[in-house]
Amino acid sequence: MMSVLFIISALILVAFLVLRFYPVFGQKPSRDRVSRSPQHVDGSFRNQIPSPMGTDLKTAGTMFRDMLKKDANRKPESALPINEFPVSHQPQQKTNITWFGHSASMIEIDGKHLLLDPMFGDAPSPFPWFGNRRYSKKLPFRLEELPVIDAVLFSHDHYDHLDYGTIKRLKGKVERFFVPLGVGGHLERWGIEPDVITELDWWEDADFQGITFACTPARHFSGRSLNDRNSTLWCSWVIKGTDATIFFSGDSGYGPHFKEIGERFGPFHLTLMECGQYDPRWASIHMLPEETVQAHQDVRGNLLIPIHWGAFTLSFHEWNDPIARVTKAGKGEGIKVITPMIGETVFLHEGPHPQQKWWESIPKVD
Repeated sequence: MMSVLFIISALILVAFLVLRFYPVFGQKPSRDRVSRSPQHVDGSFRNQIPSPMGTDLKTAGTMFRDMLKKDANRKPESALPINEFPVSHQPQQKTNITWFGHSASMIEIDGKHLLLDPMFGDAPSPFPWFGNRRYSKKLPFRLEELPVIDAVLFSHDHYDHLDYGTIKRLKGKVERFFVPLGVGGHLERWGIEPDVITELDWWEDADFQGITFACTPARHFSGRSLNDRNSTLWCSWVIKGTDATIFFSGDSGYGPHFKEIGERFGPFHLTLMECGQYDPRWASIHMLPEETVQAHQDVRGNLLIPIHWGAFTLSFHEWNDPIARVTKAGKGEGIKVITPMIGETVFLHEGPHPQQKWWESIPKVD
């Protein structure tokens, strides 16, 4: 009995030390930093409308059942093809967007380099050597070759969006970080100076060298460890330059906030809209692909690039189901859905825009 108690005590101590000192977990924001937000209620952030996620035993049982399914095609049979991204230290003067898989993207607008949710690690996990690996096996560029990034925008603090290793490697390359309330604490723990971090609440905006960044609502949640659920805010972003207005959804379930964003800031030349990692059991925090198209219409978007797919397995659907469904739904609604390969640059105001179904050439797991 004493041996058992000793082992249990040792495990508890190890868990405490990991949670307390392992830097990947980041740090909770001070209450003074977040408590004045209208979104912060009873000690945590809330969505605009109730957003339940199934946590009962029956739901857990169905998830365990789905996890054991064989031949589910949740990962591609081979590494996804990528376009080698030609890194340039002089940004294009014509607005363009390059998708790097999942939600990570670069925008060149008004002569500035912007990165959105730059998760460039191998696996979205606090312990990446145990995580599921990136489909493409590698990035379309070497991180060390990136130019100085004028601004980085993060939508929330989950591991598939905010990556400790990426931040450490980007340190010194970024002029300014724009994040929702509380997320700056993680960056500060990782060595980013507070004076280059701008935290915003929903409906707040900031001017950055002639570009406006507006922090807008999303329907999601946050947290990086066992005791920080919803301690930081999550958001979407409006990016308004001189000749383009772009909407970046971050992670979000479908909700009335999309129409409100469209009324305040639309129309948009382009939307980068999440379409993957969904499941009916958590539809309140991740849209189904058909809802992605509806959200694009709600914000009054023109062109649509689907994101949040093509890099990692974080749900039970087939890996290419999101893009197949969102392109089908978009066609049915007369929406122009752009489907670049990973690393392929899209010039916003110049066609033809890529619409090839390149994912169909990837062999299916037998």
